[in-house]
Amino acid sequence: MSQDPTDGLIAPDTTGLNFYTADSSLQDLLAIHLQEDLRRHIEPHLAELGALAGGRLDECARLADRHPPVLHHRDRFGRDEQWIEYHPAYRELEAAAFGRFGIHAMSHRPGILGWPQRYPATAKHAFTYLFNQAEFGLGCPINVTDGAAMLLDRYGSEWLKSRYLEGLTTTDMDRLTQGAQFMTEKEGGSDVGRLTTTAAPDGEHWRLYGEKWFCSNADAGVAMLLARPEGAPPGTRGVALFLMPRRLDDGSLNRYRIVRLKDKLGTRSMASGEIKLEGALAYHVGRLDRGFVQMADMVNWSRLSNGVKSTALMRRAMHDALAVAFGRIAFGRRIVEHPLARRQLLKMMVPLEQALSLSFVTADALERAERGGSQEAAALVRILTPVLKFRATRDARKVCGDALEMRGGVGYVEEFATARLLRDAHLGSIWEGTGNIVALDALRRAVGRHGTEAALADDLHARIKEATGVPITYRDRLKRLADQAVAFARSVAANPDMEADSRRATSALYHVASAVSLAWEASLTHERRGDARRLLLSRLVLDHRLGSADPFAAAAGAIEDQIADLLLSDRPVRMDEAAELATA
Repeated sequence: MSQDPTDGLIAPDTTGLNFYTADSSLQDLLAIHLQEDLRRHIEPHLAELGALAGGRLDECARLADRHPPVLHHRDRFGRDEQWIEYHPAYRELEAAAFGRFGIHAMSHRPGILGWPQRYPATAKHAFTYLFNQAEFGLGCPINVTDGAAMLLDRYGSEWLKSRYLEGLTTTDMDRLTQGAQFMTEKEGGSDVGRLTTTAAPDGEHWRLYGEKWFCSNADAGVAMLLARPEGAPPGTRGVALFLMPRRLDDGSLNRYRIVRLKDKLGTRSMASGEIKLEGALAYHVGRLDRGFVQMADMVNWSRLSNGVKSTALMRRAMHDALAVAFGRIAFGRRIVEHPLARRQLLKMMVPLEQALSLSFVTADALERAERGGSQEAAALVRILTPVLKFRATRDARKVCGDALEMRGGVGYVEEFATARLLRDAHLGSIWEGTGNIVALDALRRAVGRHGTEAALADDLHARIKEATGVPITYRDRLKRLADQAVAFARSVAANPDMEADSRRATSALYHVASAVSLAWEASLTHERRGDARRLLLSRLVLDHRLGSADPFAAAAGAIEDQIADLLLSDRPVRMDEAAELATA
């Protein structure tokens, strides 16, 4: 049979790539952040998920994106029985996430994938990261089911937990109850205190009235939402947290309607809708005057998950860009050999690796705060979750766009993953607060009100001290930058006239924290397996993201070219090589 003359002319994609075994950065960070017995236990499961994400799950994600859910208001007999129709590919994705791997349940029950204890957040989010490289839309139902279980377990009555917690955390698909979070209203999106949904007591439960404007996983079995009990004061102090089931004890639908599904830019596989509450039965969760504070716990979990998922999009985009760069010839050379393309690849790699490092640092802090009760770790989580969410989600849009551009015109075609990645990436900047809201939360509240920047400064200084393999001159530079970033954040938080600098100050905290983390990881990874490449990434963070270069001076040069040679190769980088370039 003759060969197709077009073979080899279109760059390959990531089909068939194992997203775990191809990701040495993930493997290195797991070795740093996990106990060895747990790392060894989950590694074959991560390899299984990595292979599925680069194969069958990716194909399912493409199909689910092209065949979004459909809302039906009546059954075939004309009865008012609302239901949402999903493509079989979406159901297959659900079975993998909730059933095979139990990502939603890892923080809540022992025995998932044979591990006798609950998983720490660092281990759980390794699975989150791999799964979302194939399918981003279902990431929301996984996360809000996880979060609903957390809120119920932490604040619900024993009766309420006995009724719903098992369903939220089971991996049996026939018994699973997926969760949802119905927060946004027309009157109050980011300004939650303006919400108008009301709750009226009705015996031992409540009746909800009002409208929720953007409800993802719209037909979930259980929804967590905020409403204002009758007679409660205005503002966030007057809102309470409620659990609202989709169906009542007799099997009938609860008294709320899905008015319509949203026609979204991305995450098309997952059903987001508008909800009309018409006396829906609900149960209060925790204290009636602490609903907003309780829901804020879920926001911390969700913002971390959001950062991890945006990191996953960047990794998938990077995989695709490298497949193009190494697999396509242009102007007589592989694309990776062209200087401008090499610099573009570096500018994609740096924000990706920043986000991956801070995702694991934040997850580790969350685990220490919640399981160990560390107040210092809790303060670190309070500042890192908005900082991570703010910057990683914005960077994902740029990285995914650059990957599309690396592939060229074909990348703009929906047959390839890059168009879907770019569409999905825009959600992260909106979900759980837009960029402005999150930056203000980081500066006004986390820094200005709670003083959490002190915990961040202490943590960064400790990591700099522990990075003993890194040259002292570079560590001193990192310490100076950390002190400057913290001082700038304090100034912005303390001065209302500097509010417009909040985004810049939040970014500065992110870039310094990631540069420190990368250097710390380089020291540990070099000690373990002789590879200090993450120190080069730390240096690039300083150059690309914290430098104030002359706009008319040449930015790239021999140093960056040498760094590109090392980072775009697979061979380990010796510490003396990395140190020489980092301090040049």
